[in-house]
Amino acid sequence: MVLLRRMIGEALRRRRQDQHRTLREVSSAARVSLGYLSEVERGQKEASSELLAAICEALGVRLADLLREVSEDLELAELAVGAAVGGGATVVVPARPTVVERAA
Repeated sequence: MVLLRRMIGEALRRRRQDQHRTLREVSSAARVSLGYLSEVERGQKEASSELLAAICEALGVRLADLLREVSEDLELAELAVGAAVGGGATVVVPARPTVVERAA
């Protein structure tokens, strides 16, 4: 089973780590507790739309872009699950590559 909250959390963590920022930095900027942000990133808590917007703003990421990324990952995961149904195979969804932004 593919959990949307886990995929959102993974996407948020990737973005944060790509920026070389700590949980503490982002939680402070988003005005969210460090523990709660950590749980969201690990897919243990379902983030509200207001919370997602605050985290995305703190990361300098458009919410629409984050959701588009998650939607693409979700599609791949669903295709992988569909292909594995009946075969008893373990489904592994490859992680997105880390994006490194360089200053111009």
